Amino acid sequence: MMDILFFKIALCAYLISTLGYIASLLIGRVLIARASTWILLGAFIVHTVYFLFRGIETGHSPFINLYESLSFFAWAISGIYLAFQVKTKTRVLGAFVSPVAFLLMMAASASGGLGGDVSMPAILQGRWVTIHVILSVAGEALFALACLAGVMYLIQDGFIKSKKVSGFSRLLPSLRDLDRINHICLLWGFPLLTLGVIAGSIWARTVWGSHWHWDPKQVWTLIAWTFYAVLLHQRLAIGWKGRKIAFFSIVAFLILLFAFVGVYMFFTTSHRFV
Repeated sequence: MMDILFFKIALCAYLISTLGYIASLLIGRVLIARASTWILLGAFIVHTVYFLFRGIETGHSPFINLYESLSFFAWAISGIYLAFQVKTKTRVLGAFVSPVAFLLMMAASASGGLGGDVSMPAILQGRWVTIHVILSVAGEALFALACLAGVMYLIQDGFIKSKKVSGFSRLLPSLRDLDRINHICLLWGFPLLTLGVIAGSIWARTVWGSHWHWDPKQVWTLIAWTFYAVLLHQRLAIGWKGRKIAFFSIVAFLILLFAFVGVYMFFTTSHRFV
């Protein structure tokens, strides 16, 4: 099937891009990072084509189940990062983004969806499910990028404060660009996640007869949403920036990651079908 072929090509391209970025850090050459960015762009384009064929093959929106959601997450975070390349000098941030995209694709492949049953349970059919997944995952991808930018900010800031400016530190993006990425990702990620949660509650009302029923997935998503709401308020109203916002962006995403993955490991949830 064509969708499987394009998925595998995209997976290989993400791997090559990841190896290239790692090599650029080890060797200290921006040229290799530049080439890796173009490979990542190629992976993103092939991945886009995959979604087109996946939709044709399955006859439904290709963003619904766990396999498709993980794949869409990888696509979204890659696309958002590439968009930032237009106005910021953050090419080496791809050394963090590309491995995440590759691991997400590997997780999607390991979930059993690749080449598996393409039928969709009745409970997952309907436009509100698609809207819920697309908006939620897009918001989560923006938060993931804010987290990665926060990690790189703390690393670069540590180099500067310790006055250990080396060839490696010179490759890293400026603190200003990393803080700007954090700001934009929080500013856009929060409303997207909010709309995704609202769409999910409408879907829950249709399926279970109630917008809210204290499911662990709902509870932990609400906790993560509240944390991000406070974080965005502190950024916009109080003026948090720099190390503080970078650190709490990492903490916030860890909470969101638990809501996305950890809930399935430690709780019984009615969302296990995704």
